[in-house]
Amino acid sequence: MISSMGKTSIFSLLLLLLFLSGTIFIFQAKAETLNNAGKNSVRAIFVFGDSTADPGNNNYISTAFKSDFPPYGRDFSNQIPTGRFTNGRLANDYIAKYLGIKDLVPPYLDPNLKIEELVSGVSFASAGSGFDPLTPRIGNVISLSKQLEYFKEYQLKVAAAIGQEKTGELIRNAMFLVSAGTNDFVVNYFTMPIRRKSYTISAYTDFCLQNVQHFLQDLWDVGARRIGVVGLPPMGCLPVVITIYADHPLTSRGCVESMSSVAQDYNRKLQNQLNATQIRLAANGSRIAYLDVYGPLAEITSQGRKYDFDEVSRGCCGTGWLETSFMCNPRSFVCPDASKYVFWDSIHPTEKSYGLVFQARRPTIDYIVSD
Repeated sequence: MISSMGKTSIFSLLLLLLFLSGTIFIFQAKAETLNNAGKNSVRAIFVFGDSTADPGNNNYISTAFKSDFPPYGRDFSNQIPTGRFTNGRLANDYIAKYLGIKDLVPPYLDPNLKIEELVSGVSFASAGSGFDPLTPRIGNVISLSKQLEYFKEYQLKVAAAIGQEKTGELIRNAMFLVSAGTNDFVVNYFTMPIRRKSYTISAYTDFCLQNVQHFLQDLWDVGARRIGVVGLPPMGCLPVVITIYADHPLTSRGCVESMSSVAQDYNRKLQNQLNATQIRLAANGSRIAYLDVYGPLAEITSQGRKYDFDEVSRGCCGTGWLETSFMCNPRSFVCPDASKYVFWDSIHPTEKSYGLVFQARRPTIDYIVSD
């Protein structure tokens, strides 16, 4: 299926790195202020998923997969490494600002959160998580089912402060974002042997999508009515994937098409599934939409010069081929201008890349939150 799967000599080294990979959750807005306040009734945002949506929840659990140290956060306010896996803000921060909700979406596990922060939304996401229940166990991170438990706990806390009726209204009008899936394929299926023994890639895709459907039903059951589900990125264009799977990564840094084609198949099935779910639940006032990240990321990696990128296949941190999390650390070389790079480390995009894709996806976000 993928010719370089035989490169097992480097898998053990890369395994820890890959756990941090996440669906490249693509809604990070440009630095300019985008405010949609007054155009919808959304006043809270809730985020579930993996490293691209984790603003620091992993800081509070026993896992190696953290990013609460430099150079992460280099372009964040006051250069603070908060646990976000990029050089600045995450996608959920920019979406929240665009909707006029808040500037930053905090991690739910932050023990210092006040009720004012809670009522406008939090992120439950955890780097290394996925839809396959096995995926978060590999990295000892927070599963999606546990993230949902935290949300139920959140509801009780808020209801105790503002009352059950207001809490129910808050949840019904909130925007829910779900971003996961890349870890299931890059880390779990293609790196670990367990799932490959039992599933073909097509069968595993269907297995993951069944878990997506179950999670969406669970969100519906706890009151979610406006939900955006992020598809997979062109996985073959991630620098770490190129390094592992390309036939000649030292001389040819093009995307690994066989890996990206897996993402395309998954995305087609996911979109059909979400369309069917939207039709079924439309009468109940739901807005459930597919958020495409594949197309925009594929374009900026294939046409980097058009968007003023100098580097599309290496990260800004270190060599840019393998570094992420603990290998991207205070001793690492960091490029002087991250805006010239599509990727910050070997997995996660820079702010500029997030912003470009956000611009392409704003109409879908507007649809989800519109009254």
